[in-house]
Amino acid sequence: MSEPSATNAAPRTSRWLMALPLIAFAALAAIFWFRLGNSDPSRIPSALIGHPAPQTALPALDGLINNGVQVPGLDPSVFKGKVSVVNVWASWCIPCHDEAPLLTELGKDTRLQIVGINYKDAPDNARRFLGRYGNPFGIVGVDGNGRAAIEWGVYGVPETFIVGRQGTIVHKMVGPVTPDNINTELRAEIEKALKAGS
Repeated sequence: MSEPSATNAAPRTSRWLMALPLIAFAALAAIFWFRLGNSDPSRIPSALIGHPAPQTALPALDGLINNGVQVPGLDPSVFKGKVSVVNVWASWCIPCHDEAPLLTELGKDTRLQIVGINYKDAPDNARRFLGRYGNPFGIVGVDGNGRAAIEWGVYGVPETFIVGRQGTIVHKMVGPVTPDNINTELRAEIEKALKAGS
């Protein structure tokens, strides 16, 4: 009867050591999948929820006319006393083109005001964009350098915020407004904001 040689044990040990990083990676991947994989990526929490809307004044989009009058830029005082939907958009943003007709439809709701923050866009392109789809915004502030987007905590365009009558951000939606989320999320949150302030 012969004893197992030490040389047979060494390859088994080295195989386990070589497989250990792969096993660790698979375990970490499983943990991330179960923690993050089931969540909706558009529901990124915002540190600004429950806080006042940023007090950033933005200039008007020059040449944007509605009923013969220049559409005003963003003055933070407009948030007091009204429920506002603030949409961060740009003409170069592909999903912004998809959501534009839905925002135009939402803009017909006289119980709220629709505010646009035009992000890092050329004025001519922004005006053409609104001419093509219709202008749902009663206010359009130009964020030419992106500073306002940083203050609003924007991850990327488009993003939409709901600001309650007290001037406090009550909801944030990352990504475009779609036929799927306009009623289930956006309008539902608008209704909550309208009821909260009445």
